[in-house]
Amino acid sequence: MTTITVIGRQGCHLCPTALGIVEQVVADLPDDIGDDIEIVERSIEDDSALYELWWEKIPVVLIDDQVHAYWRVSADKLRQELEKA
Repeated sequence: MTTITVIGRQGCHLCPTALGIVEQVVADLPDDIGDDIEIVERSIEDDSALYELWWEKIPVVLIDDQVHAYWRVSADKLRQELEKA
């Protein structure tokens, strides 16, 4: 199982876009890949440790707790990363 974590906060204008890109990329993947991916949303407002790490870089996309992207998410790069994982 692969976990994609999208870290953001309420009122972030880029966060819904990043989440939408992640959801669309996962939906478009072949079933044998997409079915093994879990998308988790986290907010820096709910976790002080996340806030300290990421407050200036949200949205942040992690793949299995490793930084994939922050601020802007490329659908093509995300797709490539997930297909090779």
